[in-house]
Amino acid sequence: MHLLKLRIGSWRFAPTLWPTLAALFFFALTLALGNWQSGRAETKRALQARYDAALREPPIHVGGSLLDRASVRYRTLEARGVFDDAHTILLDNRVMNGVAGYHVLTPLRIDGSATAILVNRGWVAAGRTREQIPLPPVPAGRVRLEGMAVDPHTRYVELAHAAPQGRVWQNLDFARYASASGLRLQPVLLLQTSAQNDGLQRRWPRPDSGVGMHVGYAFQWYSLATTLAILWLVMNVKRQRAGDVNSTPRNTI
Repeated sequence: MHLLKLRIGSWRFAPTLWPTLAALFFFALTLALGNWQSGRAETKRALQARYDAALREPPIHVGGSLLDRASVRYRTLEARGVFDDAHTILLDNRVMNGVAGYHVLTPLRIDGSATAILVNRGWVAAGRTREQIPLPPVPAGRVRLEGMAVDPHTRYVELAHAAPQGRVWQNLDFARYASASGLRLQPVLLLQTSAQNDGLQRRWPRPDSGVGMHVGYAFQWYSLATTLAILWLVMNVKRQRAGDVNSTPRNTI
């Protein structure tokens, strides 16, 4: 059953009902998915703007009161205290510039309080063998640190329930670390940006809300919708053959 029959010169356009309805359904579906991803990208752009603005705000001083994780995320924090090297852990399989190594996490006991904040002090290269565990120096005495606050529950995900091997952990389980250390921890992880003579490298990536991912998905869905429309047109346009009586169109342009 043809919806219409049009002819332009020797070309005939005669789409049929069911293939047209199917094409229309999938075109509308892919277009809607593209619009949804575009909307998500706009939301993430606004979130990225807040992240960038947070980095420009003055540092927040960390004291004994527990911070609100959501309000300080990606803000610069300033803390004073003493490092507790007894509870240092090394996060395994952290790669920088193609070299395997560890992230060194040490809690900082905050001056004048019973709380501590877990600090990712930076990256150190692994030894030549798995048995050679690096021991980066820990600053002695009271220190003042600045760094960026991140959510440890989202930045580090426990992929397997592998037991830590001494100081070496595969991933950070924040609740397990707090229980094992017995420390009252601030609910954020501090990515240290302050320079210290400890041989660690601190190159933290800019906070990314994922705008590019949603833009890419939207482009794919819009491309698929365009492809469906082009295929529908191509499959319904045919050349009129000379002497083909059955192909005589109802409408002629």
